[in-house]
Amino acid sequence: MSSMLNIGISGLNAAQVALSTVSNNIANASTSGYSEESVMQVESVTQNTGRYTVGSGVNVAAVQRAYSQYLTSALWSSNSSLQSATTMSNLTGTLNSSFSSSGNLQTSLDNFYSGFSSVANSPSLASTRQAALGTASSLTATYNTLGQQLSQQSSQVNAQIGGTVTSINTLTSQIAQLNGQIGQASLGGNPNTLLDQRDQLVQQLSGLTGVSAVTESNGTVSVYTSAGGTLVSGNQSYNLSSGANQYDPTSTDVFDSSGNDVTAQLSGGSLGALISYRNTVLEPAQNQLGQSALALATSVNAQQAQGLDLNGKQGQPIFSVSSPAVLPSSKNSATAATVTASVSDVSQTTSSDYILSYTGSGTGTNGWSLSTTAGQSVALTANADGTLSANGLTFSVSGTAQTGDSYEIEPTRNAATSLAVTMTDPSGIAAAAALTATAATANTGTGEVSSIGVSDATNSNLLAGATVTFGAGGAYTVTDGSGNTTTGTYTAGQPITADGWSLSLSGAPASGDKFAIAANTNGLNDNSNALSLAALSNSKVLDGGTTSVIGSYANLTAQVGTAGSQATAALTTQTSLYNQAESSQQSLAGVNLNQEAANLVQFQQAYQASAQVISTAQQLFTSLITAIQDG
Repeated sequence: MSSMLNIGISGLNAAQVALSTVSNNIANASTSGYSEESVMQVESVTQNTGRYTVGSGVNVAAVQRAYSQYLTSALWSSNSSLQSATTMSNLTGTLNSSFSSSGNLQTSLDNFYSGFSSVANSPSLASTRQAALGTASSLTATYNTLGQQLSQQSSQVNAQIGGTVTSINTLTSQIAQLNGQIGQASLGGNPNTLLDQRDQLVQQLSGLTGVSAVTESNGTVSVYTSAGGTLVSGNQSYNLSSGANQYDPTSTDVFDSSGNDVTAQLSGGSLGALISYRNTVLEPAQNQLGQSALALATSVNAQQAQGLDLNGKQGQPIFSVSSPAVLPSSKNSATAATVTASVSDVSQTTSSDYILSYTGSGTGTNGWSLSTTAGQSVALTANADGTLSANGLTFSVSGTAQTGDSYEIEPTRNAATSLAVTMTDPSGIAAAAALTATAATANTGTGEVSSIGVSDATNSNLLAGATVTFGAGGAYTVTDGSGNTTTGTYTAGQPITADGWSLSLSGAPASGDKFAIAANTNGLNDNSNALSLAALSNSKVLDGGTTSVIGSYANLTAQVGTAGSQATAALTTQTSLYNQAESSQQSLAGVNLNQEAANLVQFQQAYQASAQVISTAQQLFTSLITAIQDG
């Protein structure tokens, strides 16, 4: 009877554990990260009586959770990609909104150039000049607003990078703590709750950055970044840190626990998306917008210098814009040289940022080398005056450079926010051509004036006047307003230049022919330079002379729109892949309430049946005792 009683008790205990497990499953059906648990039962060891064996009941071997390392890892990977796509979609959406809400730059550009057309129609009318200057102010405000919005988003993105790193460290610390608890609890069985909690933390961590996780033989999990660095090992976590970029203190980089900069190696999750968006979308957009503003200011100011204003003076700049930023590395030597940069040819500029480094070796560029921040080498030229030049930029170095010193060059990053209108007097718009060139009436050759223009607006003798006198064999002499002379030999199709002006002729001048160069003092009603200013709307001033300012902005908006479309498409794809991964994982680990209801009935009946076994054993035992007493 004791054997039957023990069997019934073992069955009762097993059914009770099973009922508790099913009840727990039902209670946690909606708990995030919970894995369905099941009872593992084994038959008790049976004693052999010799001729036959009788079972001795059941034991509960374990309560285990439904778990697949493969499905869980796939879910973590999908979550990392989903959160990366979500972050990128949100950021590009904000960027597109910035371009939409900051004012229509395209319209402002059109109005600005049209203002010069109005001046050309009435070059002496003050109201049209004032209106043209007003469109310049409106255009500047639009550039400034858009540039400030991009700068603000840049600050927000960098702040988010730092905040995300803090969140990552919090999670890795909790995972390491759970590793220690799991190691202790595993000695007494499966710590399912702790394991679920740890998996949920790794799931959250994968949403912040791409990770890989390896389960060790002792039950702990080791977690690594996409760069291969260790985040968690056993009960020890290894924190990432965020700090200022070595060149740009406003830009946030990420460092591993050893202090190595791993920013460029991180991918996946919201952190990877933040870094990728900043480097491949936002900063290029800032640079391209700045390049457009730089081209606007440079081309308009250059054309202004080609004309005379209402006061008969050479046209002065309408716009000002900041020079390229030169950011020395925080790792430079204490005696590092000073580097400055300027734009020498806006048509050759690009939207890239550069790293100028001193290697201490090589003679062609005085030991300097140049590359983009993406690592692409850029040809650098050493000039006779000791400066260096590349991609429309000129670099001046003062002081003694030390090997290893480097500088980041940002040619256009701040141009849009720094663009300003410097002209306050509308009469300063140079509508008239600066110079006139006339052939002497006594000329006998076929030479005629094709054009006269300004080649060097800074030359102090530009408006002083000059005479070009031809001799035999195409030889000519230029006599300027001060009586100074220069000589040369005329080549058909080649301009004659002196004192900052450039004279082009057609035909063949004869010996003794003369051409007079003079300031256009009687051209206050002339509109030729105003027409040239208006024509800048279609002037190809960027990308080697293939893109206009308006075209540059159109390209920028197209690129930003494309980035947004790609981000939206990626989000749709990653959402679908994540849902598939989650469905696969939940098909194994999720709680099926229908199945649990059936299990509840099954184990309830088992419990009742085991209770009946115990009751029967008691009755038999009572009958036996009674029989013995009666005997």
